[in-house]
Amino acid sequence: MRIATWNVNSVRARAARVTAFLDRTQVDVLGMQEIKCKPEQFPYAAFEEIGYKVIAHGLNQWNGVAFAYKESLDIQDVELEFPSQPMFKDIVEARAIGATFNDVRLWSLYVPHGRGLDDPHMEYKLEFLDRLAASQAEQLEMEPEAQICLMGDFNVAPLDSDVYNLEMFETHVSEPERQAFEAFEQIGFEDRVRELVPDEYTYWDYKDLCFPLNKGMRIDFALTSPALTQNVNAASIEREERKGEGPSDHVPVVLEISD
Repeated sequence: MRIATWNVNSVRARAARVTAFLDRTQVDVLGMQEIKCKPEQFPYAAFEEIGYKVIAHGLNQWNGVAFAYKESLDIQDVELEFPSQPMFKDIVEARAIGATFNDVRLWSLYVPHGRGLDDPHMEYKLEFLDRLAASQAEQLEMEPEAQICLMGDFNVAPLDSDVYNLEMFETHVSEPERQAFEAFEQIGFEDRVRELVPDEYTYWDYKDLCFPLNKGMRIDFALTSPALTQNVNAASIEREERKGEGPSDHVPVVLEISD
């Protein structure tokens, strides 16, 4: 099974690009973030035309997560938030969707940005990551052999090499954010993509020629539980998807998993 994660930055604006990617790569499951629409607004027909079903979770024109998956796959145990997912301004935002495909539990996640070190959104971001890690630690304690992948836009650059110039960043690289990300490694999740594709970014801002100048960040990840990590055969970061007409500012991250 091949799975992928992609912050598509508005699925309605980029439906043609996303479906072209799926048609070309034949990824079995794509976790999307920042779909920026309600479920009833999702462009399902474009996906159905190429043999994919979609389950989407969105509340308004912001955030939003979804899965596109091949019609041949069985989907089970859909959740629209993880246990104890925190609220922001009294709302549980559409930032997480979980589902099981072929005994593999996938989460498509859009971690809050943080906005600034002293911004309330940073506290929200750290709480989001902390509660996500706690929920997965509890799951692995109950079921050590569970095959789980936490994939999405984490809005954290764990290593200095994950940003083109460390001095240009305040958020994404702070010690509290990196510690919150490191917690996933501490409970057993691994980043096999880094091992297999060590030196690529996943995001480039639209402004200041960031992509042509390769002024990027590595903030999109697919973290796998111990039982799933051993089944990861290959990985790629699809840099070419940042080129061409109307791209997202992120590119897909792909994992190949053996049965």
